[in-house]
Formats: sequence, C-alpha cells, structure tokens
Amino acid sequence: MMIARSFRRYRRTVLIFLAVLGPGIITANVDNDAGGIYTYSVAGAHFGYALLWTLIPITVALVVIQEMVARMGIVTGKGLADLIREEYGFRTTFFLMALLLVADLGNTISEFAGLASGMSIFHVSRYIAVPLGALLVWALVVKGTYRFVEKVFLAACVFYVAYVISGFLAHPNWKVAMISTVKPSLHFDSSSLYMVIGLVGTTIAPWMQFYLQSAVVEKGTKLKNYVQSRWDVIIGCIITDTVAFFIIVACAATIYVSGQGQISNAGDAALALRPLAGRAAAALFALGLCNASLFSACILPLATAYYVCEGLGFESGINKRLHEAPTFYSLFTGLIVLGALAVLVLSEQKQVPIILLSQVANGIILPFVLIFMLRLSNRKDLMGDYRNTRGFNIIAWVTCVVMIALTVLLAISAFFPKYIPK
Repeated sequence: MMIARSFRRYRRTVLIFLAVLGPGIITANVDNDAGGIYTYSVAGAHFGYALLWTLIPITVALVVIQEMVARMGIVTGKGLADLIREEYGFRTTFFLMALLLVADLGNTISEFAGLASGMSIFHVSRYIAVPLGALLVWALVVKGTYRFVEKVFLAACVFYVAYVISGFLAHPNWKVAMISTVKPSLHFDSSSLYMVIGLVGTTIAPWMQFYLQSAVVEKGTKLKNYVQSRWDVIIGCIITDTVAFFIIVACAATIYVSGQGQISNAGDAALALRPLAGRAAAALFALGLCNASLFSACILPLATAYYVCEGLGFESGINKRLHEAPTFYSLFTGLIVLGALAVLVLSEQKQVPIILLSQVANGIILPFVLIFMLRLSNRKDLMGDYRNTRGFNIIAWVTCVVMIALTVLLAISAFFPKYIPK
C-alpha cells in the first residue's frame, strides 16, 4: 500500500514537472546559437582544454540570473519589461528597449549567417537556405499556438546531442579535459582575456532575461509550481553548458592538437573536423549548427517582440491573433526579414561589423538589466516572501559586479587596446 502511494506521489510530481517544463530549458539552450557555437569552437581551437574551467562559474551565474527572472514572472505575473516600465517610467524603458532592439537585429543577422554557414557544409546555397529558414521560423510562430511552438522548441533542444556525439568521435584526452575543468588556469594576455569575456558574454545575454520571464508568464506557471519551474531553469542551464563543454572538447582534440587553429566561423570548425575526426563528426557538428541557428533565429526575434511590446504597453503573445497583437507580430516579422536580407545582400566581411556591434551593445546593456533585476527581486511589496535571500543576493551581486568588470574590460579592449597586457 505504501509503495503504491509513493509511486502515485512520484508519478504526480513527474507529471507536474513535465507540465511546467519548457521556458528554462528553451531559454538556456538558445545560448548555444551560431555566435555561441563559434565562440566555444574558437576557445577549443585556440586554447585547447585550458578554458574548460570557466564553464563552472558561468553555469552558476547563469542559474542564479535565470532563476531570479523566472521567480519574478511567477510571483508577479508580469514580464520584466512590464515591471521596469511600471517601476522606473516610460522614458527609461523606451531607451532600454531601443538599445535592445538594435542589438537583437545584429544577433538575428548572426543566426541567419550561421544557418548559411552550416548549410554550406551540405552544399546548399545561402540563397536557398536563408529564405526557406526565414519562412519556416515565421510560419511556426505566426501560425502556431504557444503550446505547439513550445513543443517544437523542446524538440529542437534534443538535436544539441549532436555536439555530445561529435565530442566523443573526436577521441579527446579525457584525463586532461577533466583536470582542466576543475583546475582554473588563466593567462592575463590579451587573447586569453578576450576569450574569457567572449565565453561569459555569449552565455549570459540581456534578451534571455526578458524572454524567460515573458515565457513563464505566458505559459501561466503558478506559484504552487515554483519548485518545478526552478528545476526547469537549473536543468536547462546545466544542459546548455554541457553542450558547450563538448563543443570545446571536440575542437580541442582535433583543431588545436593539429595546429590548425584559425577558424572564421562555426562552419569552418565543422570543415576542420572532417579530416581530423571523420565525416560523421563534421556532419553532426554542421547539423547542430543549422539546428541552433534556426532555433535561435526563431527565439531572438520572438524575445525582442515580447519585451518591446511589454515595455511600451502593446499587446503581445503567441496565443494572440495577428489582429489582436499587430505590433508584436510586425516586430517579429520585421526582424526576421531584415536579418535574412542582410545575410543575402551583404558579403560576409560586411556582416562582421554589424554582428560585432550587437555583441558590444549586449555587453553595455547587460549590467543595467542585472541591476534592474536585483532591485526588483528585492522589493518586499513586489515579491513578498519570495524576495532574494541574503545568500542569494551575495551570489547575484557578485555576478553583477563581475559582469560589469568584464564589460569594462571589453570596452577597454575594443577602444583602448594598448591598456590590455600583451
């Protein structure tokens, strides 16, 4: 009798978790977009296993930040942009949304560039791959419901296993990889510093905080399911950085060891794997890149449409019809069209400055977003008993200070490189 009761309780817990599952895992996995895959590939190709240790503090920081916004969404029933507008006024929100919009246009361009790069491995022209990809992601969101779209996004997360398999096919030195994961090693030369900044910056982006909170709200997650939602966030963060680990390992075991460390995009990493780890590893790496690019090309414009509409007071949501949320769907469509056109019209050399500018904008905006989040999540009138605890605040503020310091270093390295040690 007790065994049967325990089984029913366990089954109910699992079913509740599966019902809540989605926003945390989806948001974290979009971290491994075309830009993220390229960054991790360069980390492995240029530095071998040496920077694997950074994934542990990065994962902790990601969990802390993502849990905070998920909790705010559940407790308040409002998106982050909505709360910022209510608490800090329309003018502050407008300028923040404008900066985020510009940054995310650059991010969207990088996703379609990643799709073109990945499909080129399979000898598919960007003039075919990019328009078809743009049409696919547009139709998915505009014609689908939130539940259907979420299921497709969760299915896309499964394809990241391609990088795990590629990592094993590369036959890495697991002993060195494991030691490098737990033993910090950092040289304060400019290239190492840039790489660490890039690894942090590609993992914790401003748009993620807005999208996760909006997704939790639209999903309708209740306070009674807070624990399950928290695990959704934690599992998502662990999965995304596990994938990052295998991308670094695959490139470290092949490209770095062979001395062929120069890659200009994630597609180059897949090509470099072919003679070193076999055609299967290269094909899986390229397949993962195409999946990640399509996935992120869908999520990034969607996230932007969510928080801009919330911040400026317009109707938003996948469950809304076109006539119910015209601004929301216009923003989503506009970002996809402009992002795809940029990749079709501009050469790769001309796309790079736009993508670079978006990354700099992300770095500048992120500390401000983190401060807004920390102030809001500590408001007793807003969060009640679900405010940050003292221990949580220490971790969160340390994360915030580190992010600000890294942003300052990024700005110095971009505009005053002579002040960075050689």
